[in-house]
Amino acid sequence: MDVTQVLLIAVVTVLTILLAVIGVQVIFILGEIRTSLQKMNAMLSDAGTITHGISKSVHNMGGMLDGLKAGLQVVNFFGKKKDTTAK
Repeated sequence: MDVTQVLLIAVVTVLTILLAVIGVQVIFILGEIRTSLQKMNAMLSDAGTITHGISKSVHNMGGMLDGLKAGLQVVNFFGKKKDTTAK
C-alpha cells in the first residue's frame, strides 16, 4: 500500500468516527429539545387554565355588579315613591 492510500484510509476512518459521534450528539440534543417542548407545553396549558379561571371570576363579578346595580335601582324607585307620597 502506498502512503497516500494509508493516509486516505486514516482520514476516512477518523471522519466516519467523528460523524458518528456528531450524529449521537444530535440525537441527544433532539431528545432534550423534545423534553423542553413538552415542559413548555405543560406550562402553557397550566397558564391557559389559570387565565380561564381568572376570566370566569371576572365575568362572575360583572354579573354580581349588574345584580347590585339592579337592586339599587329598585331601592331608588321605591325611595322616590315614598318621597312623592309624603309631599
